[in-house]
Amino acid sequence: MVGFGTVAREIWAEPRTRAFTLFVFASMLAYNLQDLILEPFAGHVFGMTVGESTALGGQHHAGALVGMLVVLISGTALAKRITVPIRVWIVGGCLLSGAALMVLAMGAQVGPGWPLAVNIFALGLANGVFAVAAIGAMMGLAREGSEAREGARMGVFGAAQAIGFGIGSFVGTVASDVMRALTGSDALGYGGVFAAEGLIFLVAAGLALRLTASEPATGHARVAPSYAGE
Repeated sequence: MVGFGTVAREIWAEPRTRAFTLFVFASMLAYNLQDLILEPFAGHVFGMTVGESTALGGQHHAGALVGMLVVLISGTALAKRITVPIRVWIVGGCLLSGAALMVLAMGAQVGPGWPLAVNIFALGLANGVFAVAAIGAMMGLAREGSEAREGARMGVFGAAQAIGFGIGSFVGTVASDVMRALTGSDALGYGGVFAAEGLIFLVAAGLALRLTASEPATGHARVAPSYAGE
């Protein structure tokens, strides 16, 4: 019986698996940095009530759902008319997520009057686009190489996702508190975290660009899109 350490080393030695694992970690870290601070941000900077800030979180989730549906529909019902490489959805979703966060950081400096709900919806939309496309790519990459290692690859991707989520939640809250204490400003404190989150999404987009899609379009994403390394 092959030990876990041996299996982990074999999987990590695969360039495509290693690159995609780093992408998953970076994108999930960026995705979750804002999760626990979005509602306090709305209250501190925009003066929203608890009910209003909770509804704002709903805007983010609604946008994510729309983004996921857009990718899924383009890969099924519209597959014969529109052929968009799955990597375009992943990279584009990360870039748009980063842009939405940079704009949100700017909006924090403006305060009340900024179209916050629209900004948050756009962020959710971009998040949903990259997330569902990344899941399709993950399923395809897990099936590349030895069949005996499919479960282990999914385990590595899942671990990267979970670690990124956990660190993102922790770092997001701590960083916002530290930034607010250092700057003496809620707007600058939260805005700094959103800007940093946007930069991490840009890094994730760069990591995704290292993966060359061999499957031409999202219409084929459901049948294991594969990626080539450098």
